[in-house]
Amino acid sequence: MTAYFIQAFIYLLAAVIAVPLAKRFGLGSVLGYLVAGVVIGPVMGLVGQETSTIQHFAEFGVVMMLFVIGMEIDPKALWAMRVRLLGLGGLQVTLTAGAGMAVAWWLGLQWQTALTVGLIFALSSTAIVLQTLEEKGLSKTEGGRNTFSVLLFQDIAVIPMLALIPLLALPGLKGDSGSESGPEGGLSLVASLPGWAHALVVVGAVAVVIVGGYYLSRPLFRYVVKSGLREVFTATALMLVIGIAALMSLVNLSPALGAFLAGVVLANSEFRHELEANIEPFKGLLLGLFFITVGAGINFEVLVAEWSTIASLGAAVIAVKALILLVLAQMFGIRSSNGWLFTLGLAQAGEFGFVLLTYSVQSNVIPPEISQILSLVVALSMFLTPLLFIVYDRIVLPRYRRSRNDEREADTIDEQAPVIVAGVGRFGQIVCRLLRANNVPIVVLDHELEQIENVRQINIKSFFGDASRPDLLEKAGIEQARLLVVAIDDRDRAVKMVKHVKHFFPGVWVLARAFDRGHGYQLREAGADDVMSETYHSALELGGHALTAVGVHPMRAKQMTWAFVENEQAHEEQLFEAWKEIEEGINFSPRYGELFMKLEEALSSTMHGNWEEPRPEDVPVWTPPAK
Repeated sequence: MTAYFIQAFIYLLAAVIAVPLAKRFGLGSVLGYLVAGVVIGPVMGLVGQETSTIQHFAEFGVVMMLFVIGMEIDPKALWAMRVRLLGLGGLQVTLTAGAGMAVAWWLGLQWQTALTVGLIFALSSTAIVLQTLEEKGLSKTEGGRNTFSVLLFQDIAVIPMLALIPLLALPGLKGDSGSESGPEGGLSLVASLPGWAHALVVVGAVAVVIVGGYYLSRPLFRYVVKSGLREVFTATALMLVIGIAALMSLVNLSPALGAFLAGVVLANSEFRHELEANIEPFKGLLLGLFFITVGAGINFEVLVAEWSTIASLGAAVIAVKALILLVLAQMFGIRSSNGWLFTLGLAQAGEFGFVLLTYSVQSNVIPPEISQILSLVVALSMFLTPLLFIVYDRIVLPRYRRSRNDEREADTIDEQAPVIVAGVGRFGQIVCRLLRANNVPIVVLDHELEQIENVRQINIKSFFGDASRPDLLEKAGIEQARLLVVAIDDRDRAVKMVKHVKHFFPGVWVLARAFDRGHGYQLREAGADDVMSETYHSALELGGHALTAVGVHPMRAKQMTWAFVENEQAHEEQLFEAWKEIEEGINFSPRYGELFMKLEEALSSTMHGNWEEPRPEDVPVWTPPAK
């Protein structure tokens, strides 16, 4: 047992150290897990022998992930995506497999081996891609939805691939590999059945999942809920997913596909949210463990010996798949940044590639020495996937966000007013409406065409242009203006704008919107005369309602919110001076942290001051106005 504890500690320690660092540097959790695996495996040699076994266990995280995703998809939505699922997914698998086969055959492999190689590289990484899309909030975008459709089709396509591979066996390889057992190497209900019986059993298994999930799961969960024990509900959720995975494996179907179908069936269940909450921790932990095993399983001896071949093949796989995906994106109308998200997200090989490689060696289709190289190519392409998403985040997305705006020149500003409002998003619009309602002349600037078009629809005259540009500010009349309202979304540009205006036009009063406390301090340091956090007053209002909801008297709740504001204002200058001492990259200096804790103590003392509940006759009663 000691050895197991030590191994578990090493895996968890690597994740705890590497993943927060990767997130801090904007690299994403997946790359953090992969790097952690490389460090504890090939680099330090702390793990390695058990990696393959743990990887099979950790792949269950993919099953759980598809179960959760299935619960978020209504069956009607699944039917609505049939064109993308079959058309886009089918073309992607077919064209990529054909291209992979052509390249492999050109490199001198026999056509049977070349076809298998094409099938392996036609698949993408469901685990990495869906995890990253969810992490970055891209799952609901057009590119994210199309990516999911293709990944789902690929998972389904694994089934006929597993059936096809044994038919491609090469006589010359027999005796060179191990057992010819199935991919699972375990129990099977269909191993010795004729084709028609095999098909009936598979259909029956799918029917059991759908019918059982619809009619039997709800009574089961109601029975478990009555026990009042949360751990029993968790055990039931795990039992359901594990049972479905086992059933699918017994009939040689993808466990992930079965879990997805069960999730879709339970999509409208009243227990959906509770199931998601119980499955989520296991899913995240197992997926992280899977990514670590991918990194730990890299064979550095083969990688060093064949590094040029592996690097060339890895680059070729990503380039060829990306080219095919880009063409398909254009064919199916997936435009602009969504098309690039679709292309870069699916340009790698996937975890099912390891399964097909192992099965191909067992079935005498791919020689073991070639399999080792291909396995490293699969791992390398998966390792590079987070970097492709970084390219999308840092290069593609900003370019497309700017492209529409950059193609158009700034409007000619033919009006000047005593008030200039920079930025008319959800915050700036309210400011503009309030000023306009009081007949205050304003000039509005924004660098987002959509925002300009929106406010023009409510008859607020606005000009397109980057408000942080000194020349546009001068055309808008900053020299004669009395007030500048800074409400743009870009933090750095907001600070630079305030600094510029207060330096060259110190007589202009500057009101600035802050994203948080730190940004507010930056704006104050730049010279802003008045700074307001965008969520401050709405949070106070909601906090007051929260106090009332838990039984605090409404007048007492209002008094507490006032006390909160007064307490903040009393310590504002001290905190600001302490914030100036903070070094870049450090969230709290010792003095700032000490002052903040004193503020919390003072707040707590104020909140627990003397309070007498008002007499009924002292409480104002609302009466409707006379007609």
